[in-house]
Amino acid sequence: MSEHDAADRLAPLRLEHARLQESMADPALHDDPARARRVGRRYAELESVLAASARLESTAADLETARELLVLEDGDEELSAEAEQLAARLEREQEHLDDLLAPRDPDDARDVILEIKAGAGGEESALFATEMLRMYRAYAESKGWRLEVLTSAESDLGGLKDVTVAITARTASGPGDGVYAHLKHEAGVHRVQRVPVTESQGRIHTSAVGVLVLPEADEADESELLAEAMAPANLRIDVFRSSGPGGQSVNTTDSAVRITHLPTGVVVSCQDQKSQLQNRDQAMRILRTRLLDARRAEQEAQSSAARRSQVRSVDRSERIRTYNFPESRVADHRTGYKAGNLSQVLAGDLEDLITSSRVAERDARLADAQAGTPEDQL
Repeated sequence: MSEHDAADRLAPLRLEHARLQESMADPALHDDPARARRVGRRYAELESVLAASARLESTAADLETARELLVLEDGDEELSAEAEQLAARLEREQEHLDDLLAPRDPDDARDVILEIKAGAGGEESALFATEMLRMYRAYAESKGWRLEVLTSAESDLGGLKDVTVAITARTASGPGDGVYAHLKHEAGVHRVQRVPVTESQGRIHTSAVGVLVLPEADEADESELLAEAMAPANLRIDVFRSSGPGGQSVNTTDSAVRITHLPTGVVVSCQDQKSQLQNRDQAMRILRTRLLDARRAEQEAQSSAARRSQVRSVDRSERIRTYNFPESRVADHRTGYKAGNLSQVLAGDLEDLITSSRVAERDARLADAQAGTPEDQL
């Protein structure tokens, strides 16, 4: 992106940033938590762009000064080395700003609801689903995010048949740092090849785990897009007795909650919390996010393209990634990324894998924009 093009795009962003700064200084904004969160999210997006632009301008000025001094000092070696370092830094900062200004998924700054479901492979799949939950928990901790289990169901051997978690940033973040921006490409079928604990003859088995990643809806989304869909008349709420792990209330009170969205047939059940009210709140949170995702898929043409990698069925053939234990290898089948550090990946070291997908998405969006394909802008 040329310097002139960047300036053209930054001018309106500076004006919007100033307007949002005034809004955030107004105490009345915080009387509406949903609006305050929306304003804060957008402000964080613009703040990251303008901070990157300021760093770029500062480095460009330093480089110009170093080159002027270099002429006066007739090729001083120290000044020459400094100028080279500044030129390299300027190039990196320009690439970073270009990345922030590139067409971007409007949901990138959101938190996520992430679901892990055991698929082909029976108990072995459920056991690996448990390892994947640990992997995402460790990755979230490394990013300073919070992971909260909303609902889960265990298998006979202590694995997870399915689990739904919320992963949230502790502070408002820009689009490049958002939870959804990092985790959306985890959606799909993850294949594992290893000798299961249930295998007595040492044979390698292949099983699969499905992952679904949705940008989390909030109360503002409900008021704007889902008010009718979430109306009480459209919901049937049933309570029942919890089963399995969960504390003293399990099997003694009707604390579990099942919510059925009558127009669409979407059903959400929660029983992991100790009280009926807590389970109801968690179920409503998941239902809101699922309905928002469905609504956007209907309304926005790019939504279907953005969901092409989402899991359709938990089958070994629809894999996006393979975890090969005998070779200690992990491979992403969409980007071609391969690495021999499986143990580190399962310990939460996902950054290189995730970066490969993010770079591929950015390149595709830039190509679409240059070809004239409509895309969401920052």
